[in-house]
Amino acid sequence: MPSQNHSRVLHFVLLGLTDDPMMEKLLSSLFLLVYLLTLAGNLCMILLIRTSAHLQTPMYFFLGHLSFVDICYSSNITPNMLHGFLSGQKSISLAGCFTQCLLFIALVITEFFLLAAMALDRYVAICSPLHYSSRMSRAACISLVSFPYLFGFLNGLSQALLTFRLSFCSSLEINHFYCADPPLLVLACSDTRVKQVAMLLVAGFTLCSSLSIILLSYVFIFAAILRMRSAEGRRKAFSTCGSHLTTVTIFYGTLFCMYLRPPSEKSVAESKVIAVFYAFLSPMLNPLIYSLRNKDVIRAMQHLVRGSLFH
Repeated sequence: MPSQNHSRVLHFVLLGLTDDPMMEKLLSSLFLLVYLLTLAGNLCMILLIRTSAHLQTPMYFFLGHLSFVDICYSSNITPNMLHGFLSGQKSISLAGCFTQCLLFIALVITEFFLLAAMALDRYVAICSPLHYSSRMSRAACISLVSFPYLFGFLNGLSQALLTFRLSFCSSLEINHFYCADPPLLVLACSDTRVKQVAMLLVAGFTLCSSLSIILLSYVFIFAAILRMRSAEGRRKAFSTCGSHLTTVTIFYGTLFCMYLRPPSEKSVAESKVIAVFYAFLSPMLNPLIYSLRNKDVIRAMQHLVRGSLFH
């Protein structure tokens, strides 16, 4: 991270969501509960998928990776924020801020393309059921999972390097609860045009390409469902797609609001509220969305509970 200003910049200060001490205590309790529920829900989902014979399918293979990404995603932000709430020490080192920024971008992009891979899986399952086993082979599934991780990490690294080559020579107070690109760009006193263009290109390409895969998959899926003669078949097909569509709507909707706008003091302040939804609520809700209406997951959970009680 070569820049002459880094001899002076050793840390940043995260202003968080509020400067009211009483509100901070309330929020720390709330976010601790949300974080524990996120860990419990996603770890439980991974355990069920790993141990249940009924869940050894490509759909649950992708869901297991989604749960893993959600754990990493939430853990990248929440522990540091809770430490700031409880200790009153809201500073974060330059290296810590760089790492948080890199991992955040990498994990968001990974989740985008995992959701796209899950849409492709549903497309093959509904539109080409006779060829499902051959087209969604283990090798194909591993390839569809490997690409998001690799692409996410490379983009996260490149974006973080571009951000931390900037000069921060005025206030070092980040108007956010984690190290994010938009509030960091507001602090920069060097030319941010290259970084802004790079950020918009990556965000635009990632959002549009992954969302195009999802939308195109669902155009074919809905067309296939409408051609089904069996009402029960249509109901089951819609049911398997409903959870995925709910997750996509929550995740993409909030990130569109935050990243496809030029950074400014006003947009950064508004983005903190939006960020709560995708940083805390989305990782917590995903296991619930995929389990409450899913008979296979409920059955696997019942088997796991019975096995724990009787052995």
